[in-house]
Amino acid sequence: MSLTPAIPRSPAPRERELPHLFELLDCGAPLRRLARHCLAGVDEVIFCRGEGAVREGGVLRLGIADRWMSAAHARLYREGGAFRIADCGSTNGTLLNGALVGDEELRPGDRLEMGRTHFLFRHAPLASRSCPHPALATHSPELAATVLPAAAIARSLLPVIVTGETGTGKEVVARALHELSERRGPFVAVNCAAIAPTLLESELFGHRRGAFTGAIESRQGLVRAADGGTLFLDEIGDLSLPAQAALLRVLQESEVLAVGATEPVRVDVRVLAATHCDLEEAVATGRFRADLYARLAAFTLRLPPLRRRLEDLGLLIAALLRKHGGERATLTAEAGRALMRYRWALNIRELGQCIASALVLAGEAPIDVVHLPLRVLQTGPSGAVPGLQPRVLSAAEVDRRRQMETLLREHGGNVAAVARALGKARMQVHRWVKRYDLSLADYR
Repeated sequence: MSLTPAIPRSPAPRERELPHLFELLDCGAPLRRLARHCLAGVDEVIFCRGEGAVREGGVLRLGIADRWMSAAHARLYREGGAFRIADCGSTNGTLLNGALVGDEELRPGDRLEMGRTHFLFRHAPLASRSCPHPALATHSPELAATVLPAAAIARSLLPVIVTGETGTGKEVVARALHELSERRGPFVAVNCAAIAPTLLESELFGHRRGAFTGAIESRQGLVRAADGGTLFLDEIGDLSLPAQAALLRVLQESEVLAVGATEPVRVDVRVLAATHCDLEEAVATGRFRADLYARLAAFTLRLPPLRRRLEDLGLLIAALLRKHGGERATLTAEAGRALMRYRWALNIRELGQCIASALVLAGEAPIDVVHLPLRVLQTGPSGAVPGLQPRVLSAAEVDRRRQMETLLREHGGNVAAVARALGKARMQVHRWVKRYDLSLADYR
């Protein structure tokens, strides 16, 4: 999540990114606190069954309370400017991106699995100070960029626009900003897309009795209901142009005129807005008022999709388990692997539905693949579930997968460009993407 002030200013220098190892998910204890380990100055990481992390010089001994891990499971070691992962003859093996590994070089974004614990290797800035609100907790550098200034933003009276794909948690962030603001009034959430256009103005701004057919009594409207607090306008891009003009008056004059009224009423409302559409494009095409956009966009918080914040998947799963009463829940290795490899097109909302239904189906048993939606398993035409069972890649396959990752990264996931670079047909590139469990969306 990045912070975009309305008034341009010189960009802050980019923080130095260092190699990190993130604990993603512990299937045997999904609610335990997950850590991130900076590997700056570390020459070797020893993974073992145990408790806690101990560093001695350039060696980090990482003990994980996972009974499926071996006493000496694997080692991560520096070779030149890169890190390599080597299995130490463990009983259950070490998986790299779903495939059993012997000794391989790691690339940023690689996933490791040992026992029933998942890790992510990637480069990131050093961890910032603690976040100001539990709902903003994150290991993702994209989100962490706004964690520290969030409290200052919340305490201001300036409007905020929260953007992001459907299901990325825009209302959760808005509620956190309201709570951090310490405003005494209520948090009133309005889904602009769910109200009929003919009723939108009266719902927002209120109406006088007899103002229109069916107005048998006067109503104050949602803006006045939020007096002293926060008005959250979800999907604000769906507001009609007349409603946009009336909302602009609220922001400019701090007063609201009910439908059928002649005298405006003063209000003390802080406005937060959310949308999944591009408001700048809507302004350019005349679907959204430029003056209203200028008033709203004091700050813009952009939420990344879940597929770009894999570091937070275990943290989110733990929060969802607590929310739905799954404090004692565990997951099988196959279920954890399925959750890690799925792309979550509908983001946190889809993950929440998945966890809620899995808890109901599993009952007192561990959550298994049979309790997950079929789309999460990505069942192929043969009925098999690819990537859930460990498989061994040949040396040639490992080289081909690495080549595909490099080319996809270089060409932004453009299949045609990758095909030209390889001198192959696009269909062949698609076959390799599927075979090696890659996702084009991760590179675009």
